[in-house]
Amino acid sequence: MTVPPSFRRVARLAWRGEVFSSGKRAVPEETAVAFTYNRVSHAVMMATPADLEDFAIGFSLNEGIIKSPEDIEELEIITHHAGIELRMSLPLRHDEAFVARHRRLAGATGCGLCGIESLEQALPALPQVESALHVSPGEIAGALDAMPVRQKLNLETRAVHAAAFWQPGAGLVALREDVGRHNALDKLAGVLARLDIPAARGVVVLTSRISVELVQKAAMMGAPVLVAVSAPTALALRTAEAAGITLIGIARADGFEVFTRPGRIAAGSAEDVA
Repeated sequence: MTVPPSFRRVARLAWRGEVFSSGKRAVPEETAVAFTYNRVSHAVMMATPADLEDFAIGFSLNEGIIKSPEDIEELEIITHHAGIELRMSLPLRHDEAFVARHRRLAGATGCGLCGIESLEQALPALPQVESALHVSPGEIAGALDAMPVRQKLNLETRAVHAAAFWQPGAGLVALREDVGRHNALDKLAGVLARLDIPAARGVVVLTSRISVELVQKAAMMGAPVLVAVSAPTALALRTAEAAGITLIGIARADGFEVFTRPGRIAAGSAEDVA
């Protein structure tokens, strides 16, 4: 069996202008994706069946199961009747990390904490993000402006999230999409790791609100600046501050709001930022 397409065109009946009209609309595909390590199931996420190698690598990195893509000795993408299995083989030395994060539970679309069994697991200690990166408001605006044309799946469906990486001097170097915002960020982490691009050298941009799980993933990636078009939660702000991440929200055409670590923003007033 082959991997299903990332979207499908389906029949629909539209009511507009006081009349019905028949036609078709592109909708994103949503598929159960299972992560297995050494033939043991770890998690099942509902996701868009695209960029699956990046998803496998990025999820494994952000979960702390592996330290680099080279830790995965073999990756098989296996299509089953009920979904897709990302079957990974790990060296035996990774068993402790795997067991510590073992879930065996299914997650809803983009669920970042599904299957967590304790409060300690939900809010683990995170690495401190260290980076000399400084960016200007104009560069942040440029990163946002560069995203829409690269969001190919969203241009078709208007129904998926994107996570992108912008780097000074290089522009938008990577973008990944998924029905789940957490999945999109995992896929971005995977492609950056495959390309050997340190997240510390640029800005991660999200087309979603910022919840604590996204900040946790950014910290695991080592991303110093996290930008999103929507607002953060209070816990996300506390977590970003503690991890050393500059968190920017409400990023729109008319500006943005800096909530934590404003020192990385090279211009503009920070007098109202706590």
